[in-house]
Amino acid sequence: MVSRADPLAARKRVPVAGLVGVGAQNNDSYQRSFFMAAGMRRIAFVLVAVMALAGVVAYMAPASGQADGEATPIFGIKIPPGYRDWKLISVAHEEGNLNDLRAILGNDAAITASREGTLPFPDGTIIARLAWSYAPLEESSKAFGRLQSFVAGPPRNGVQFMVKDSRKYASTGGWGFAQFDDGKPADEAVHNTCFPCHSAAKARDFVFNRYAP
Repeated sequence: MVSRADPLAARKRVPVAGLVGVGAQNNDSYQRSFFMAAGMRRIAFVLVAVMALAGVVAYMAPASGQADGEATPIFGIKIPPGYRDWKLISVAHEEGNLNDLRAILGNDAAITASREGTLPFPDGTIIARLAWSYAPLEESSKAFGRLQSFVAGPPRNGVQFMVKDSRKYASTGGWGFAQFDDGKPADEAVHNTCFPCHSAAKARDFVFNRYAP
């Protein structure tokens, strides 16, 4: 008697070799997918790193651009980048021929030394002097009934810097001096007057201003 084959049983009886082959194919496919994904992750990481570096360079470029300008005669100083973001050391009012309002700013070394009363100032100190003409404040004057309030008007008398480098500027008390008018270095004649003027403040390391707490 010939028995009929059970189609369902036949489908269930898959040779072991066949199972192994299927498993190997699946494993190869998994490995290919794994390595492809890992490769894509590495490519993505590199792209992100490149874009981040490009962003840093783009950010730094404008901040340092001004330092690539012209240097002053005699002392070879350029406008320090970001000086308008420095902290305030003091303010001043000059009369006579200068007739201006002033703000004295300093980099971190200048601020620390000024607050602690350190003399002489350490190398690396940079002090900036900004000046403006007087401008009447009409609103305040109306409130008081007379002209008595003034604010900073247009820039006046250039922007000046003192840079401390005791070895480089040994012949001028350890300080380099700089003046810029409209972003351009003042001429040599102007810079020749800097140290003789500041010699009057030799006892205070040639610095006129006082820290305003």
